[in-house]
Amino acid sequence: MDRTEIPRAEYAIVGGSGTLSSDFPARLPDKDVEILAESMHFDTPYGRSPAIRLFRVGKKRVLTVRMHGWRSGVTRADASRQIFWVFREAGVRRILSEGGVGTVNKLLDLRDFIIPDDYLDLSVRKDVMLDGRYLLIMRDALCPELRQALIDVTNQHFDGRVFSRGTYAVTDGRHFESPAEIAMMNGHADIVGQSIAPEVYLAREIGACYAGLYFTVNYGEGIRAKWSHQKMADIFYDDAPMIGAILIETIRRIDAEHRHCECAALRKETLLKEVYHEISAKG
Repeated sequence: MDRTEIPRAEYAIVGGSGTLSSDFPARLPDKDVEILAESMHFDTPYGRSPAIRLFRVGKKRVLTVRMHGWRSGVTRADASRQIFWVFREAGVRRILSEGGVGTVNKLLDLRDFIIPDDYLDLSVRKDVMLDGRYLLIMRDALCPELRQALIDVTNQHFDGRVFSRGTYAVTDGRHFESPAEIAMMNGHADIVGQSIAPEVYLAREIGACYAGLYFTVNYGEGIRAKWSHQKMADIFYDDAPMIGAILIETIRRIDAEHRHCECAALRKETLLKEVYHEISAKG
């Protein structure tokens, strides 16, 4: 359904491949999780938004979108701008993301969880912004407070390996990386995927905290002789309920009003006000 009024919500979850097969959060057994609105679309300056779902966890209202808003006929840059524009208008302050990733660090195995504390943007989607009014300082780009909550909850739900730090390298896709590309990243990154940027920039631009939970689903090319597409499919379907449960429990534990991090302070007014404020006013 198309709506002109964007509902208020202080939390958002950007769904990725980890929850895609589970119709998140519809199939979770939690009694205090209730879907409030389905298939909401909004007109944004960057085009019509993807379908957005509103649900509650207890009294906390959460917006969520499937697979980063990616869909045919829309660039990934515009998909990100659409959903983060909606998040800004809704008043979102805390954002969690998730997804399946490949390994770069040779010590990682399939079904390892990583909550990264840094990123390396190797994509060409760098000039993706909403209005350019802010200078974005990308120190502690992945919110330490959200990360700690994710680490604690993941360790309670998962008896495998959970890594509390690491660097996520971003590529454009949609193809996977070549052996030479993985070799180039080795020593500089631990995992590789296609979604953390530009989301991490846009979260900072709207003054929201952002952190992600990532599950290794394939070996980077050259790390092992071969990896199995069937193994990836098994992870895709089998582990989605667990990932959804981790996200919901993390929402329960974090507060949106009282933040004890620097995320909001690392967004500064641009010194190029005459340039960007004039552009914004014309837009």
